[in-house]
Amino acid sequence: MDNIITMNNIHKWYQVGGITLDVLKQVSLDVEPGEYLAVLGPSGSGKSTLMNIIGCMDSFQDGEYFLTGQPVHKMNDAQLTHLRNQQIGFIFQKYHLIQKYDVLQNTMLPLLIRGETRKKAEILSMEKLEMLEMDKRIHHKPNELSGGQQQRVAIARALVGKPKLLLADEPTGALDSATGKEVLKLFSQLNEVGNTIVMITHDLHVASHAKRVINIVDGELFEHGMAQ
Repeated sequence: MDNIITMNNIHKWYQVGGITLDVLKQVSLDVEPGEYLAVLGPSGSGKSTLMNIIGCMDSFQDGEYFLTGQPVHKMNDAQLTHLRNQQIGFIFQKYHLIQKYDVLQNTMLPLLIRGETRKKAEILSMEKLEMLEMDKRIHHKPNELSGGQQQRVAIARALVGKPKLLLADEPTGALDSATGKEVLKLFSQLNEVGNTIVMITHDLHVASHAKRVINIVDGELFEHGMAQ
């Protein structure tokens, strides 16, 4: 079975005042279908850059990146946009919900961008919102929801297009500890039914909920071992 992610010797650097700053140093990473991986690292370690590259939102100078077998390193901006919409579901720390849209409209958005009919987008969105116990709130705006409820809507939006990869950036970072535990439990349930998850975090406790943990330090990856 093909990997969801195959990265070979990814090198990313910036030129600042004539000085070359290495952000990612010959990073290689394989993620198989059904994995639940946490990338753990402190601020400045390169984890945000790695997340942006995994999410096809940032470029790199050297190396190869295949997402679901497709050569990201050979794609132009339009192709990358299409690949993101088709293959990746994003879950952000700050939810990134559109304030003027209600829960249902926010969830439908990726499907409408993809070109689905409004009726089909609504049916598929309601399925995910029911699964996440948000179907009673479909006409609420984001500012009428708790942080945990907003994150559930964000997860529904990420799932609605049936992506091959869920990419989560500090998904509990804006939540209180009790709500954070609920979201992490939900992630485990999503993984148990087959979703592939890559979670970026600075928090060892959060990372420990994943089945596999990789440390990123000064732009290099080190296998952490199996989380308990």
